[in-house]
Amino acid sequence: MQESEYHQMVDDLLLVIEESLDECPVDIDYESAGGILTLIFENGSKIILNKQAPLLQLWVATKFNGHHFNYQDGQWIDERTGVEFWTFLDEAASKQAGKAVTLSQGA
Repeated sequence: MQESEYHQMVDDLLLVIEESLDECPVDIDYESAGGILTLIFENGSKIILNKQAPLLQLWVATKFNGHHFNYQDGQWIDERTGVEFWTFLDEAASKQAGKAVTLSQGA
């Protein structure tokens, strides 16, 4: 993958997340700047997604752990657990929100 393709893919992914948050019935605020998207939950906890261009990865920090995603076969996959990105994000957001969150509908 070329670095320009990587940037476009991650930018598109972050935009889909923002649009999903706008439609989400659970109140999750977000801030976006410079390739970093921060999800802010009512309880004050955060999930931070950011580009790691030198590694062509997407990094996600939750209240509980950090995860590094690689693009493989058309999906972002957690290099440690093998979990697909949208499955991971829905589960992590639900855990931090304390109620079911589905952001993958916009994917």
